[in-house]
Amino acid sequence: MTHNQQLSIIVPCYNEEETVALFVAETDRQTVDLPLELVYYFIDDGSSDGTLEAIKELSRQHPRIKYLSFSRNFGKEAALLAGLQAAKGDFIAVMDADLQDPPELLKQMYDEIQKGYDIVGARRTNRKSEPPIRSFFAKQFYKLINQISETEMVDGVRDFRMMTRQVVDAVLSLEEVNRFSKGLFSWVGFKTSYISYENRERVAGTTSWHFWGLVKYSIEGIVNFSETPLNIATFIGFITFIGSIFLGLFYVIKAFAIGDPVPGFPTLITILLFFGGLQLFCLGILGKYIAKIFLESKRRPVYIVREKNV
Repeated sequence: MTHNQQLSIIVPCYNEEETVALFVAETDRQTVDLPLELVYYFIDDGSSDGTLEAIKELSRQHPRIKYLSFSRNFGKEAALLAGLQAAKGDFIAVMDADLQDPPELLKQMYDEIQKGYDIVGARRTNRKSEPPIRSFFAKQFYKLINQISETEMVDGVRDFRMMTRQVVDAVLSLEEVNRFSKGLFSWVGFKTSYISYENRERVAGTTSWHFWGLVKYSIEGIVNFSETPLNIATFIGFITFIGSIFLGLFYVIKAFAIGDPVPGFPTLITILLFFGGLQLFCLGILGKYIAKIFLESKRRPVYIVREKNV
């Protein structure tokens, strides 16, 4: 390997004013022995604080710091896509600005790629400092998604990873608007290795991820990478149809055998509630997939850039 090869570090940012300078300083310190030229790509995802100004100040000091700033908050998936599209390096890493992704692992990741791996991801061995309920549901999500999807997603793996240019080109060839990067990185295949590390707390600031946001993100992952919910809806519809036939026969036989002392009101209400609930449940599942088709058909851009120096 020659020393003029480049590592592009993609850093999605949303209200990270306090962390961006600390991130660059620590990453530079931890990668002095890395035989690659580091170029940072900060993606300001419509921050409402001074994140963009902090990034601009860094870029004035260091020409190797690039940035794109969105016209509004489009979400981390959009920021990741923008970074992947902008990055020009031979190797590409994705990291968070809060230093929960240990920069010292970059050297290990590069060494693994030298052994022949195409993707080297970071996997947390524990979730300490996370709220227990969040950790519980995160583990359940990975169990569920790996049971119903053909695309394997490893529990504890973060977006933090290093990839070869070939992998990034493959990911960018996937043109869907509704993106779930954890699944896409896995779906494209390639030879993958994981480095384990203990969970770390943010170096500064507060997280923009909250419980219900993570629940919504999990649902996106399930819908994007599994047809099982549709199969469940079909199965429920079939079973309830067969069940309604037997239930109807039961009430006919009962009426002829012993009569019906009550004019059928409780039975009617029970059946209406039961089938109405099942129909709404199945329609909700179908609606989620139809909504995805609708969003894809509009072909809106995933993000809009307000300003940049790339």
